[in-house]
Amino acid sequence: MDAELQESFREFVDGRSSALLKTAVLLTGGDRHAAEDLLQNALIKAAGRWQRIDEPEAYVRQVLYRQQISRWRLKWRRRELSVPEPPEARAVPDTTSAADLRLVLRAALSRLTARQRTVLVLRYFEDLPEADVARLLGCSVGTVRSTAHRSLARLRTLAPELAALAPAPGREQPPSRDYSPVEVRP
Repeated sequence: MDAELQESFREFVDGRSSALLKTAVLLTGGDRHAAEDLLQNALIKAAGRWQRIDEPEAYVRQVLYRQQISRWRLKWRRRELSVPEPPEARAVPDTTSAADLRLVLRAALSRLTARQRTVLVLRYFEDLPEADVARLLGCSVGTVRSTAHRSLARLRTLAPELAALAPAPGREQPPSRDYSPVEVRP
């Protein structure tokens, strides 16, 4: 890599690595170390192809998604997380600040399966249409919809404190309409 390409890669990493790390942290269920490894591997792949990449952020995000999918498709088991007290014994606070809600959400996301977490991150954090999520994950749009529905239901069970974030009854927002073309598989 010549000096000019190397400098443009450094600028990209300096400017976008924090946003990319946030996505990686969400994809890994709040495991910052795994997220840093995920991002580092994606950046290494991008560095090797830097002169041929037209849209670097899109490329790196695509690598992040695909690497995370590969991780959860592996047959090995996740290590068990040890906590000082069982989750059932923890008291639910009456009022929660924004920081507390983020912590609750991160903990709840980490208890979802990797597939459920990936679907929620792609669909709601990355704001991708269902068809794009389906294409990235190699499944049908219906699978994305049902996985997102079940994942949100599980989140509501794991973290009832998040109900404070939902719109008040009667003030629901209309559902978004996605009219992008969808690939139909036989």
